[in-house]
This record gives sequence, C-alpha cells and structure tokens, in this order.
Amino acid sequence: MQHLSEKTFKNEFVNNFPGDDSGDRKPRQTPGVFYSKALPTPVQKPVLLAWSSDLADELGIASPEAADVDILGGNLVTPSMQPYAACYAGHQFGNWAGQLGDGRAITLGEWETPGGKTFELQLKGAGPTAYSRRADGRAVLRSSVREYLMSEAMFHLGIPTTRALGLVTTGDKVVRDMFYDGRPAYEPGAIVMRVAPSFLRFGNFEMLTARNEIDNLKNLINWTIDHHYPHLQGEGRILQWFAEVVERTATMIVEWLRVGFVHGVMNTDNMSVLGLTIDYGPYSFLDNYDPDFTPNTTDLPGKRYAFGRQASIAYWNLSCLANAIAPLFPEIEPLEEQLKTFEDIYWTKYYEMMAGKLGLDAATQEDVPLVAELERLLTSIQPDMTIFYQLLIELPLELKDEHAIEKHFQPGLYEELGDADRTGLHQWVLSYLARITRNTCTREQSLEKMRKSNPRFVLRNYLLHMAIAELEKGQDTLFRKLKEALKDPYSRNFDEFFETRPGWATQQAGCSMLSCSS
Repeated sequence: MQHLSEKTFKNEFVNNFPGDDSGDRKPRQTPGVFYSKALPTPVQKPVLLAWSSDLADELGIASPEAADVDILGGNLVTPSMQPYAACYAGHQFGNWAGQLGDGRAITLGEWETPGGKTFELQLKGAGPTAYSRRADGRAVLRSSVREYLMSEAMFHLGIPTTRALGLVTTGDKVVRDMFYDGRPAYEPGAIVMRVAPSFLRFGNFEMLTARNEIDNLKNLINWTIDHHYPHLQGEGRILQWFAEVVERTATMIVEWLRVGFVHGVMNTDNMSVLGLTIDYGPYSFLDNYDPDFTPNTTDLPGKRYAFGRQASIAYWNLSCLANAIAPLFPEIEPLEEQLKTFEDIYWTKYYEMMAGKLGLDAATQEDVPLVAELERLLTSIQPDMTIFYQLLIELPLELKDEHAIEKHFQPGLYEELGDADRTGLHQWVLSYLARITRNTCTREQSLEKMRKSNPRFVLRNYLLHMAIAELEKGQDTLFRKLKEALKDPYSRNFDEFFETRPGWATQQAGCSMLSCSS
C-alpha cells in the first residue's frame, strides 16, 4: 500500500500524444493537441469528507494522511504528476457543440496497481482549465456528494461505471445559479477524486475528425486498443474495436434499465468508449415507473434523454462515433453493419435481463408478449419500480383473486388503481404465474435470479437531497448511512429506506428535477 503523496505516477497518455504544455488556463481553442496542462488551483482548507476504502484497497492506496488530503483538494502536486485537462468535442442534446474538453476535471496521472493494472486519477472541481469557457472550474458540495455516492452505488449494483475514491470539502464558497433562473447563490465547494481505466469519450474522437486531424485520430484509436482492448490484433482490429464498443454500450444501457437509472445528459461527450457510466450530473432512479421521465430541467420539454429513450440515444451516439472513425475506412459499409448490430445485441440482452427480473428460466420468444404487457401495465399504473419488483418476488403462487392481488402490490402504488388497471394487473399476474409453473428450474433458483436482478435499495434523489441538506448544516448521519446502504443494495439490511417517495419530494427542487449546474 502506498500513499498518494509517495507514489511515482505514470503519464502514458501525456507522453504519447501532443499537448499544450504551457499551463495557460485561459479559455481557448486548442487545435492539434490532445490535452492542455493545468495545475489544480489551491483551495482554502481541504477536509476529507469520504474515502472509499474498498476501492483504495483494490488500487493499493493507503489511507489518506495530511499530504494526501492536500492532493485530493488540489493543494499538492507531486513531482511525478503531470496534471492535464483533455480536449474533446461532442453533440449536446443532438446538436454539434464543437470543442468542449475537461472544463473542471484535471487528471493528475495514472496509478499502477500492485497487479499491474493502470487507472487514471482525476480531480473534479479543482479549478479552471483551458476548456472552462466562462466557468470557474469548481464544483459544489451538492453535485460532488451526488457524484461520489452514485459512482459507488452503481458499482455495488453491478453496473459498469467510473469510481470515486475520495471527497473533500474545500472551505471555499462557490457561486451557482442552480436552475438558471437568475438567482445565483453561494454554496460550499467540494472536489471528488474520480477513478477509471480511462476517461476517453466518444467526443475525443469526434474532435479529431472535426479538425481533420486524421493521423491523430488513427493514433488515438490504436493507443486505445493497445491499452484497453489488447486482445484485438491484426488489420481489422479497428472495426473489431468499434464492434466491442457497440456491445459494451448496449450492455451498459440494459443494466441502467434493470435498476431504473436515468442518466439525464447522454451527450456524446458523456459516453465512455469503455462502456462505463460516466459523468454523474442530473441523474435519477425511477420512483414511479414512467418511461417519459427525465430528471434534467435542461432536457425539457423534448425529453430527449428520458428513461425509455436511452437505448435509442445510445444508438444515435454510436452513429456519431462511427462517423468520427469513418475516415479510416475505405468503404463505410462494414462500419454501418457493425453499428446495426446494436439492435439485436440490445434486445437479446434486454430480454435476458427481464428474464432475470421476472425469475424466468430463460428468455424465449414466447415471453416477449408477457414482457411487453408488463411494460404497458407499469406505464399505466406507474407503481414504484423498485418496490413493485420486490413485491413480485414475494408474490404467493396461489394468489388468484383480483382484489387480493391489488392488495399485495398496494405498498408500491402512488395512486389507487382504476378498474381497467386492476383488471389488467390481475390478468398479467395470472399469465405470469402460469409462465412460472413452466420453468425448468426450481422455485428457489427462480427466486434467487430475481433477488440478484432486483435491488431493494436504490439511491433515490430525495434521500440524496436530505443528506446534502444535513451536510450543509454540518451533520453527516444520513450521508454515512447511505454510504453503507449503497454497498449492500440487494439485501434487507437497510429496509429503513424501503418506501415510496414521500409526497413532499414530488415538487421539491433537487428531488424531482435537477439541472446541470454544479
């Protein structure tokens, strides 16, 4: 185990690609470079709020001492670190946005674990970079807590994600206009240390193609394959790489849908080429099951990034990546064919996922109508998604009466059932029970699949809102409880949080809707 302050960091990305080494943080266009050097801006008083011990153990990082906290706060850069902000572009809400880049994220370097794996360590909120545009490069406690907790929550749910190693408060105040309504206010500042094998995004490749830097594009793709897809060899490996990005992206989206996660800002600059969930902003888990729900105020009224549209947006984003790498192909038909595989991959994985949630022995073509009717029914009834599936696990096989079935699912309902929905639920349950009896696995095996597929605890926005409000008052009781609960989401150990969203949270800012302001 080594301290952050003692480690000799690697700098493979910086050493392999051209960058702007001036350290000038003035906002500007940076053609021809992959990054711009950027030293973190020191803060008044970094104080450790949270540390992910299990992640630290995996990386071989010792518990933080004073010098390590200074690194987490951006107040100390060791000699082996070469901090930089990456240059990338992106499509935001379907429109080309041009150069974007790390506006408030600074990568310190790469940490090599005792097992030989390499991870980038990145500070989010550590001050301005060449890509901050008109912003200050800082982050507030509110958004930093959300990023820290959700990164770890998604990991423990079994979903591909970046991680969060540490969270510090800075002792500084940061001005934010939370809902872009002309009412800016001071909020406490904070910084998260994020961890990933790589933070490369679709937008890194889009930027190079937009600038017609084709040699740089080819070099970045080959470097990405060498470091993160080393099993791909031979002349056709760029096409094989794209195929794997398609597959990983489809897997990630299906996993989001399994637990009811809505990312909220699926711009191409927020899409990882490793298939990781990245950039936790105005996200949410579903409370009531609503495919049209988006937690992002900026996404209204079109709801481009709503829960039920995430698969189609992922496909659209992959098409942008395909367009970006197309100059490396003499004919684009093979690239188009690989892009089109997304649909079959997605649906195959989706029905396998639903078979797990429903406790079916396998996903068959005959089960498609059962799943489709369930989705229609959930959309109409809008029960609490998490609680509905938990109640489905507990559904007695002998339960046949319409009113008894309604009573069984009552704890997960936000509204009383109308006659049509009551009848629809009754009919679907009868069909479901009939299908369960045809399972080739045992009942206990079926239930075990359901328990592993359906979390009992999810990090709901109203819980985050309450924890953040307490932290801003100097209290951390709920924050600590949530930090423990998210590590054990499939058990009953934290049933104090097993309840529907309270009525007050429906219209509460920071609970029902959020903005990108952080």
